[in-house]
Amino acid sequence: MKRIIVIGVLIALFSSCGEYYSGELTGVSGRKKYFEPEPFGMVFVPQGSYNVGPSDQDVPFAQNTFSKTVTVEPFWMDETEITNNEYRQYVFWVRDSLFRELIAEVMEDEFKISVNEFDDPLEEDIFGRNYRLNWETKLDMNRLKENEEVRQALDNMYYKVEERFFGRKEINIHKLNYRYFWVDLQQAAKSENRYKNSYLEDIGDLDQDPGTYEGTVVLPDGTESPIANRGSFVLKDVVNVYPDTLVWIRDFTYSYNEPMATMYFWHPSFDNYPVIGITWKQANAFCVWRTQYLNSALVSSGDYFVHDYRLPLESEWEWAARGLLQNSMYPWGGVYTRNREGCFLANFKPLRGNYADDGGVTTVAVGTYEPNDLGLYDMAGNVAEWTANAYDESAYFFYHDLNPDYKFNATDIDNPVMKRKVIRGGSWKDIAYYMQVSTRTYEYQDTARSYIGFRCIRSYMGNN
Repeated sequence: MKRIIVIGVLIALFSSCGEYYSGELTGVSGRKKYFEPEPFGMVFVPQGSYNVGPSDQDVPFAQNTFSKTVTVEPFWMDETEITNNEYRQYVFWVRDSLFRELIAEVMEDEFKISVNEFDDPLEEDIFGRNYRLNWETKLDMNRLKENEEVRQALDNMYYKVEERFFGRKEINIHKLNYRYFWVDLQQAAKSENRYKNSYLEDIGDLDQDPGTYEGTVVLPDGTESPIANRGSFVLKDVVNVYPDTLVWIRDFTYSYNEPMATMYFWHPSFDNYPVIGITWKQANAFCVWRTQYLNSALVSSGDYFVHDYRLPLESEWEWAARGLLQNSMYPWGGVYTRNREGCFLANFKPLRGNYADDGGVTTVAVGTYEPNDLGLYDMAGNVAEWTANAYDESAYFFYHDLNPDYKFNATDIDNPVMKRKVIRGGSWKDIAYYMQVSTRTYEYQDTARSYIGFRCIRSYMGNN
């Protein structure tokens, strides 16, 4: 009897102290189950196949009449374009982070975190800083400005006296720059850049690098750098985040649009209007910020952080715009731009330039018109939208039929032709042809327009 009790105690002891060793392939135990949450303000777009290319009309010699069956995987998509107020949250975050950096140089104890959770000193980051900003400390500007050193440090963020209008102290928008990073998987995947292991005499010598990289990596400025280690594929860039409000004047000659230039982005009456004046690079930087903004919150709560926001692929955008309708000419499925009551179904340039006949002279609030069958608003008209892809007239001929993707990360020194990015959907100033779900055109990645906005997507994780 005693022997049975001893055996039982030993079994209980071993089972409580660690994982039971059976010799069988069972996978890693203790993994948290993951259920894809429904992202706020996003719509689920299921997987599917469709025929790219015009379903009806096309322009002669456009080279876009080629038809090809493609398949896209499921994803989440913003139900509307990014609005002024949503983009303003990003601008304010960048502003506040710059404020905190300046204040941290004076009030280190309150605004700097110099050790990690294990009380170990932080190593220098890519910018040479050995600390993180403390976002828990509230930015009480009235209290902070009582400190003369803080007030002098913050003055760097404002226009100088000679630049002020009627003496107003305003933030210098040219200093609202966002520093961001991304891993260039395309360059890392090239065979010539592959990591090659070396033979080590002592397998336990972990201080020695077991191999080397070969090849070079192209940096955002167009220069090439030898690949030293994994960090060589972590690229960084800096982009100004403030929209170009002068596009309302620059885009149109002999047209009075000054009120839109001075009020469109900041006035509360335009909060729910699509943000414009954003370049392709600014839109990409916003996606990086949105990813990090969400993942930082998830990490602090102990959750997974796999949610990467990005611009939609051209193929994803068209599949979403079709709303599961294979041969639809417009997102609403019909071949006409009016409903049965004679009302226009989107915000565009109808008839012979009667901009107001569809309910909006320029842009209108997002969601003003009915969504397509997936619940996505403004996939035609209002503002055209940036996609992730580079523009090539013959792209349909050479890109893959699974998740079609053609990208070219043009640098500052590349030919302007290489900087063309696909835009889709048409805008308030375009005729009906550009609202067709199959119509593709382009704009240059470093150019902002008063009729181009964007929306984000997020890949779906889990079962289809």
